[in-house]
Parts: sequence; structure tokens; C-alpha cells
Amino acid sequence: MIYTLSTWVIPLLLAMIVHEVAHGLVARKLGDDTAARAGRLTLNPLPHIDPVGSILLPLLCWLSHSGVMFGWAKPVPVDFNGLNHPKRDMGLVAGAGPLANLLLAILFVIIGRFAIELLPQGTLLKWTIENVQNGVAISLVIGIFNLLPILPLDGGRILVSILPLKYAIKYQSTEKYGFFVLIGVILLSQVSGINVIGWFIGTLWPLFAGIVELFMK
Repeated sequence: MIYTLSTWVIPLLLAMIVHEVAHGLVARKLGDDTAARAGRLTLNPLPHIDPVGSILLPLLCWLSHSGVMFGWAKPVPVDFNGLNHPKRDMGLVAGAGPLANLLLAILFVIIGRFAIELLPQGTLLKWTIENVQNGVAISLVIGIFNLLPILPLDGGRILVSILPLKYAIKYQSTEKYGFFVLIGVILLSQVSGINVIGWFIGTLWPLFAGIVELFMK
């Protein structure tokens, strides 16, 4: 049980933390150092842990044998008004998270290739490969899920960034309802059998997975 959990915890924490740190790094590059001043530009998991998203939800996923491990880290603080070009840069900061997850998935693949070549057959190699496989899957799921065009997810912020100002302002006003919209979509999927989130992830999965597979050859 501990062995299995260890093959999920490390990649899940990495996927969540790298996602959030990427937001903060790009925000700092574009003029806002809020995340840096808050001490959030670190791979140390402690400043990023959210009791529900980083501990409770992953634990429930694991105990329920759902076959999917999911969660989130505490969002890094970003003052979008502090960015050099707030509307444009909001999209760049938002897009940094999913892009970081894609790059992390590629890094997991590269680690796996080195592990196969350098490590002897045995428990350590098996444990490493399982971490790599879980890391690729988790990174892609988190990256794609966050591209849902619902505020405050990254996809919603990217949409606000590219919409004409009049429509961007209107869409921005929906952020206060974003959590309820997301819960509604999840409940609708359960009741109707139409898995909107699964469809969205499945639609973008071939593109993201295809990029990762280029590094498997």
C-alpha cells in the first residue's frame, strides 16, 4: 500500500507545484513579483500545500480506487494589475501553468529513458518507471483540465486575454460564479452521463500526448 502510494504522491506534488511556480515565474518576468515576495517561487512543497486539494482529494481518489489521481496546489498570488500589459499578460501567465505541465511530462519521459538504460532490473527500476508513467498522466490531466474555459481556471483567463475588451469585461464578471459552474458541470456529467470534462480532456489529449511521444522514440 505504501509502495503504491509512493508512486503517485511524488508525481502529483511535482505536477501541482511546477504548475503554480510557472505562473509566478512568468508573472515576475512580466512585472508582478507578488508570488516571489510571498515565497512561492520554490519547489519546496510546504508553501504550496492546500489541505483539501493537495491532501484530502488525492487521498480520497486513492482510497476509492478510482484509477485517477487528481488535486491542486494553493494558487500562487498574482496581481494582474501589476503586470506590464494586464490584459495580454494575464493570458501569458495563465498559459504558463499548462505549458509547464507539458514540459514536465516530457521531463518524466526523459528520466524514464535514462532509468531504463542506467538502472539494473529490480525494484528501484520498477518504482522509477511507475513514477514516470504516473507523472506523465497526471501532468497532462492537470495541464489540460486547467485549460477549461471557466474562470478562474487558466483557460478562462486565456479567454479573457484574447477576447475583445467589451466581451472580456463581461466574461471576467463570471469569475465569482466559476466554482459553482465547475461543480455544476461535474454534477451534470454524473446525472446525464455526458462527461463534459472527460470529453474536453479526451479532445486535447492526443495533441499533448503526441508531443510527449516524440521524446519516447
